[in-house]
Amino acid sequence: MTEVRKRPTVAIVGAGAAGTLTAVQLCETATRRRTPLDLVLVDPAPEAGRGTAYATPDPRHRLNVPAGGMSCYPDDPGHFTRWLCRHGEPTVSGADFATRHRYGAYLADTLAQAVVRSHGTVSVRRLRTRAERCTGTSEGQAGPAGLAGPGGQAGPGRPGSSAGPVELHLADGGLLTVDSAVLATGPAAPTAAWAPPALRASPRFINSPWNPGALDAVREDTADILLVGTGLTAVDLALTLDRSERTVHAVSRNGLLPQPHALGPAGTMDAPSWPRDLTLDALRRTVYRHVSRSVRTHGDWRPALDSLRPHTARLWRSLNPEERGEFLAVEGAVWNTHRHRMAPTTAESVTRARTARRLQVHAGTIADVVESGGQLVVTLSNGRTVRVGWVIDCTGPGQRLEDPLWRGLFETGMAVPGPLGMGVATRDGRLLDAQGRCVRPLFTLGAPRRGELWETTAIPEIRVQAATLAQQLLAPPARRAARRRPVDGLGLALSTHAEAATAYRNGLDRVLKVRAGAEDAFARAVALDPGFALGHAALALLGHECGAAVDVPRALADAQRCARERADERERSFVDVITRRVQSTDGDRALLRHLDTHPADALALAAAVPTIAFSGVTDLDDDYALRLVERTSPAYDGHWFHTSLLAFLRQEQSRLHEAGELAHRALGVEPASGHAVHALAHVHYESGTHEAGRDWLDRWVSGQGRGAVHRAHFSWHIALHELALDDPAAVRRRWFAQLAPGRVTGVRALVDSGSLLWRARLSGNWQGELPTSDVLDSVACEVLERPATAFTALHAAVALTAAGDLPALRRLRDHAAGADPVQREVVAPLCDAFAALVEHRFHEAAVGLDALLPVLRKVGGSAAQREVVEETLLFALVSAGRCDAARRLLDARLDRKAAPRDRRMLAGLPG
Repeated sequence: MTEVRKRPTVAIVGAGAAGTLTAVQLCETATRRRTPLDLVLVDPAPEAGRGTAYATPDPRHRLNVPAGGMSCYPDDPGHFTRWLCRHGEPTVSGADFATRHRYGAYLADTLAQAVVRSHGTVSVRRLRTRAERCTGTSEGQAGPAGLAGPGGQAGPGRPGSSAGPVELHLADGGLLTVDSAVLATGPAAPTAAWAPPALRASPRFINSPWNPGALDAVREDTADILLVGTGLTAVDLALTLDRSERTVHAVSRNGLLPQPHALGPAGTMDAPSWPRDLTLDALRRTVYRHVSRSVRTHGDWRPALDSLRPHTARLWRSLNPEERGEFLAVEGAVWNTHRHRMAPTTAESVTRARTARRLQVHAGTIADVVESGGQLVVTLSNGRTVRVGWVIDCTGPGQRLEDPLWRGLFETGMAVPGPLGMGVATRDGRLLDAQGRCVRPLFTLGAPRRGELWETTAIPEIRVQAATLAQQLLAPPARRAARRRPVDGLGLALSTHAEAATAYRNGLDRVLKVRAGAEDAFARAVALDPGFALGHAALALLGHECGAAVDVPRALADAQRCARERADERERSFVDVITRRVQSTDGDRALLRHLDTHPADALALAAAVPTIAFSGVTDLDDDYALRLVERTSPAYDGHWFHTSLLAFLRQEQSRLHEAGELAHRALGVEPASGHAVHALAHVHYESGTHEAGRDWLDRWVSGQGRGAVHRAHFSWHIALHELALDDPAAVRRRWFAQLAPGRVTGVRALVDSGSLLWRARLSGNWQGELPTSDVLDSVACEVLERPATAFTALHAAVALTAAGDLPALRRLRDHAAGADPVQREVVAPLCDAFAALVEHRFHEAAVGLDALLPVLRKVGGSAAQREVVEETLLFALVSAGRCDAARRLLDARLDRKAAPRDRRMLAGLPG
């Protein structure tokens, strides 16, 4: 009989930040690995994600880490910043400090999205109650299907290594039996053990200021307030309770407020070299020298302290218990005030309040409290006496976990306190029992691990722990028996199931044909199989190179996660290639290396060869591109896609007859091949067969080309024929019907629509106002004035010249002068020549443009696209009265190809 194994259940106790991050990782990991899972979140809060830290609605309460460091995902640091941009803050950057309330909304939304994506694999329940006790069961020794056993290994546990499931006893009387539990309970509650008995008994003492309604009476009162503690909690409450008629006092042993973050980037440093035998004294000397070096180099101590962050846990572990205790007693306060800083806007508000004496900070402790006339007279250890209406505990979390759940675990020996009595003892997040063993399937993260890790309460640390827990709790993807895998359209194996492979093949087919719909097909592939690395990588490529509506960093992070778990060598190599291209780290060479090993990878070949779909390898000249296509030829055996690429490269060599034959051969097999059509469009134009080229391409655009992803570019090719035929009415009709902004947007509008307008004006085929402002309005300012490539920069210069926008043209020139070598060599002087043209310094413009023709090829693109510079030169020569030079240029053009427009312009030159 076949054993039926039950669906495993994981409970997360606590749905604040730590619990939410763990739930997100469990949902996504289970979905990626196709591991069925029941997930239960136990927390009485009305909304997941907020906890205590992010429930505050006060807009003055800001995160103390910039948005760029607050992503839910350790491998996608920009996720929170992008979320803010999509949710009403389009100008936010990673250096900005968001409000705590917004971050709580982000956590809740990210979890909701993860739950939606995991539907069908993970079931998620919320229990609005508390877990008050946890007990073990004696049920079985084997871990349930889909959950990792001890040590992270799936399958049966070692004898005696696991006591089976655990039971959570809930405050509402319920009993929840689960296979594993993650105790994401957050920091220990404050105990107010420091407070004199008279103060603890007073109704004017507020021990837990973040509890709902705790501050209502304080807000209605105008009496002065004493905050006990001067950390970030005290800072937030000082801002909330600030009134012009009130003084807020804050007291702590050291009287130190948190330091502010720098207003701008302070620089970065590598961590210092640590002594081999690290003692606390050696650590002190090393860190102080490192801070001094930072101040000398950057004028700021912050880069030094920030560089320690990845090493803090290891350094803490290297100290013995006595050294850790000494560090807490001597350096603890200084560390905390410099490590956990205020947002700059928060620091500015605090400074204003202190300057106005509405906030007064004292060093000392509370020595005595006497109630008098409805107020509290508080005597401080420094001899100062303050009369206040309220005393609020801002000392922060307690040292020991004291709530009923943890107390019960300590009493039964299922858990023991952590080092120095802080938090709980764990091994890699798993609770240790009184004998130092990991017996029960109980895990924790965040603040309860403080004794083990020291720095473990901030999101950058907790999100890593959450991802690690998901890996521990869920079994690795099962290794299936060898079977035939589905393949892509060229026979390469795919690490996915048949249905997702079908969607991927559809997407690849559309990319190779240059047809719309590839993004949707790849998105369907990863929806069917979220663990399909190649599908995520293809989406990242389309978003990065083609402007598809894809969250590129997210798709890339998904591809990397999936590749680590389930991918063959080719797929891992392709993911690495796309990672490097997106991150601009040796992407071109990585792509060429990939094709050397995997020449039949058609998507990689399409990305490498600059034609119409992708930018190609940026430093790949035509000869190298041709050699690459020829070298990969045996892997394709005459496939129409490969033949189409070869046709395009042959026309770039001016081997027009051969290019035409190859294009027709490809189209005979696949009439929708966009690459072959593109090659034939160039053949017609460069050979001067304008009427035949116009008619053939017009028929294709109206038929097979209706689904082309770059349909506007093919319309641009038709318009070039109409310009050459000297047909202004046709050009105008083509513009308004197929090329006007609204029908074409973004870079395509700049490259095709903008350049066409200018060429029509130069040749006299556009009379009246030139609608260049429509083109400029459809393109982002950054693309116009700070383009990433020389090819885009060339067309930005053309559009700005057509608009007569000299200031923007000069800004583009300044950008190009400091950009890549091609922009410096070609685009910067091109902008100078265009500026001279706008200012009617025609002779100077002609000299500059003529000098650039021999090097213009370096900007990339086709000869037909670069021809706009030659046509501008012709206009400058005629305008400067240099008719002989203009005649020679027109003769050369007519020798290359016939064009009624050029014959008319030649006939119109003075004799």
